[in-house]
Amino acid sequence: MNKENIFSKTGISSKKAKASYFTGIISAKDISATIKPTSEKIYHVTFKNGSRTKLHHHDGGQTLIVTSGDGSLILYRKFGNTEENFTIKITKKIKLKTGDCVHIPAMKLHTHGSTNKKISFSHIAINSFPRKNKEPKTTWYESDFRRNVTKILK
Repeated sequence: MNKENIFSKTGISSKKAKASYFTGIISAKDISATIKPTSEKIYHVTFKNGSRTKLHHHDGGQTLIVTSGDGSLILYRKFGNTEENFTIKITKKIKLKTGDCVHIPAMKLHTHGSTNKKISFSHIAINSFPRKNKEPKTTWYESDFRRNVTKILK
């Protein structure tokens, strides 16, 4: 951590999330931009009206800490050796509620977000660096969330 920021209190900036990576309205705050950690990126994400992430994976692991609402984490298995145009199968559905904490291993395909169209769902997302001094990368996919993945999203 940047020692100058350990005891400073500053506002957290909003981060413009790429709309094509989500199924609905979300807002994201970039906590790491304020505190400048050196081994992870940290965001506070709010999913509104049943919105969720599209299918994706991280090259470092990800930890989610639920701060409000009801949501879910869905894990998938990939079938095929191509980078895009492959099939998937749901391997696990995990219900999430305020106070829950889950870890998603590196390179594990998943999606997460709100399960209630009337109540927002929020979590802190901690994206671990895959190696020292190498910032985490997320790969996003277009899919039907059930079986087919059609392309990588840029």
